[in-house]
Amino acid sequence: MTPTGKVNLIGAGPGDVELMTLRALRMLKEADAVVYDRLVSPEILDLSPEGARMIAVGKAPKCHTVPQDRINEILAELALQGLTVARLKGGDPMIFGRGSEEAAYLMDRGITVEYAPGITAAQGMASATGVPLTHRGLATGVRYVTGHRAADQSLDLDWASLADTDTTLVVYMGVANISEISLNLMREGMPGSLPVMAIASATTPQERRILSRLDQIGVDIQANPMAAPVLFVIGHVVSLYRAGDVEDQEDRRMPAVAAGE
Repeated sequence: MTPTGKVNLIGAGPGDVELMTLRALRMLKEADAVVYDRLVSPEILDLSPEGARMIAVGKAPKCHTVPQDRINEILAELALQGLTVARLKGGDPMIFGRGSEEAAYLMDRGITVEYAPGITAAQGMASATGVPLTHRGLATGVRYVTGHRAADQSLDLDWASLADTDTTLVVYMGVANISEISLNLMREGMPGSLPVMAIASATTPQERRILSRLDQIGVDIQANPMAAPVLFVIGHVVSLYRAGDVEDQEDRRMPAVAAGE
């Protein structure tokens, strides 16, 4: 009888291969099969063991070529063949990564699951831009929210709670709904002048940044479309952004676009 394998849920980080943890790298090197998302960079995939089975299950907005239910089944099938499976996800698998859903499915079937946390996109943004998530006198806390709901359901977020200018608000997966998000926040009292940064593909060679304000960000995104993944940072901390103070690697980063340009 073939012994049951295991699945390692690995956070690959925001894209830069140097931001992977040692634990994530070790787990990837031990894999017999690698099941990876669309946002995992080619440089990270190149670290997979020679001969490992490579299975792409990436999803794009409105284009789920491999449904989540089938991803769960693939992971279970591989583990039940006795394989050590690396489930490789961008960012952190426990932050908007559906890692807990996959883990629950696997554990219900007696399959061992282990985790390697990853640097999430918000932390990657902070290191790439020099914009902190918290800062004394500007932000006493930070909140991560999703700007997209499954099956394009309405965004029934607690807007009154989110419209707190003492807290940095980070919106994941919100590029299609940023106009709605900004309007709802302003209705609950957030000032339109509050600074906003949109950052696409943070920490990668494709990185782009747009500097804007809450009452302008929807227009700016329409005028300067950004390909997913896009992160929005809303709050006073964005006022600390100074491009010249952060190491400017021109071969990696697009310059910031100021509001209205």
